[in-house]
Amino acid sequence: MEQSNQSTPARFILLGLSNVPPLQFICFFVFFLIYTITVLGNILLITVVTMTPSLHTPMYFFLSNLSVIDITFSCTIVPKILVNTLSTDKSISFVECAIQMYIHLVLGATESILLAAMAYDRFVAICRPLHYKAIMNYRFCACLVAISWGVGFMNSLILVLPTLKLPFCRSNHINHFFCEIPPLLQIACMDIRLNEALLYISAGTIVMCLFFFILTSYIHIINTILKIHSLTESYKVFSTCASHLTVVILYYGTIMFIYLRPYSTYFKNADKIDKTDKVLPILYTTVTPMLNPFIYSIRNKDVKNTLINQLKRV
Repeated sequence: MEQSNQSTPARFILLGLSNVPPLQFICFFVFFLIYTITVLGNILLITVVTMTPSLHTPMYFFLSNLSVIDITFSCTIVPKILVNTLSTDKSISFVECAIQMYIHLVLGATESILLAAMAYDRFVAICRPLHYKAIMNYRFCACLVAISWGVGFMNSLILVLPTLKLPFCRSNHINHFFCEIPPLLQIACMDIRLNEALLYISAGTIVMCLFFFILTSYIHIINTILKIHSLTESYKVFSTCASHLTVVILYYGTIMFIYLRPYSTYFKNADKIDKTDKVLPILYTTVTPMLNPFIYSIRNKDVKNTLINQLKRV
C-alpha cells in the first residue's frame, strides 16, 4: 500500500518479524506452539488452583488473575501475528489497532501491579508470618486485584488517546508485529514530545516505583532468610520466592528497556529499527505468558500432585 497523506489511515500495514518465506513459516510454527502452550497451560493452572483447597491462598489467587491476563495477552496479539505471518494482506484496521494497543497496555500495567502484590505477599509470609492471615485476608487481596485492573484501564486511556489523535501522514507502515505506542510514534508527522513525556511518566510512575517496591520487599526477605541458622530451612523459604523472582526479572527487564530509554534516536527513522526492538517485546507478550504457569507450578508439590492425580483418573 502506498504512502498516504491522510492524517488517520483507514488501515495500517504491520511489517512483522520477517519477510523471508522460510523464516515466516518458522515464525508461524513457533508462535502457534507458544500460543497453544500459553492458553492450555494457563487454563490448566486456573483449573488446578480452583480444584485444590490447599492452593486457595493469596499467592495463588493473584496467580489465577495473572493467568487470566496471560491468556488475554496472547489472544489479543498472537492470532493476528499468525494471520499476518502467512497472509499476503498484512493490514490491520485503525480500530483494530487501537483496541489491540489499548488492551495490551491495560494488561501490561495490571500485570506489573499484580507482580508487586505477589512480592508483598511473600514479604508478609516470610517477614511477618504471625500476622499473615490478618494482613493478607480475602478482602485486602480482592482490593489489590481491583486496584490493579483499575490502574491498568486508566493508564491505558492516558497513553492511548493522545496517540490516536496524532496525524499519521508520514506512512501507514508499522515496523512491528503488533500495534504498540513506540512504533506508532515513529510514523507520526507532528511533535510527539508530549507523548514521549507521557510514556516516561507512566513507565516511571508505575514500572519503576513498583520495581523498587519489589526490590525493597526482597531486600527484607533476603535479610530475614539470612537470619535463619538452618541452611536447609533457608533454601526452603527462598524457594517459595524463586519462581516469582524469575518472572519479575523477565517481565520488568524487557518492559524497562522498551519504555525507559532515550527516544530521541528511536523515532528518527521508522524504517531503520534495531532487531532488539522487535525481539524483546516477544518476551513479555508471548514468552513470559507461556512460562508463567510452568515457573510457578514446577516448584509446588500441591500443583504437581493434583496434576498427577487428575492424569491417573484419565
